[in-house]
Amino acid sequence: MNHKYSKILTLVAGLIGLIAFYFFIRIVMIGDDTIETDADVQASIVDPFITFAKIVLTATSVIAVVFSVVNLVKHPQVLKRTLLGLGILAVFLVVAYVMASDAAVTDPFGKILEDGEAGSVSKWVSTGINFSFILGAIGIIFFLSDFAKGLVK
Repeated sequence: MNHKYSKILTLVAGLIGLIAFYFFIRIVMIGDDTIETDADVQASIVDPFITFAKIVLTATSVIAVVFSVVNLVKHPQVLKRTLLGLGILAVFLVVAYVMASDAAVTDPFGKILEDGEAGSVSKWVSTGINFSFILGAIGIIFFLSDFAKGLVK
């Protein structure tokens, strides 16, 4: 990284830290009890802090995505491997979706819960659970195979 960019990055990080420290001092000076009980104080101290945190989170997320995409475009081999990995994840997601149940949500005794009718939300929740199991199983298989290779060596 260029020394000039490193200085700019250090200054921006320092500025963010100073602003956050300013909010911290304001919160400490007012006190927890006042903030918890007075809505006007909450609006004048906590709301700007939350807005600042959202702005910093959004900016860092956008910067991370932009630099990742730029890096992928600059290195076609990495882009190819990334797209292959995303394709494999998409296949696993389709398998998880096909295996997912869209049945009504029931309690442990088989009684249908209120607002537990079958639907797309129930199907996607089941898909997420199945997807997690599939990825977890694959992770365990790779971990055990790596462990076995280590024992053999």
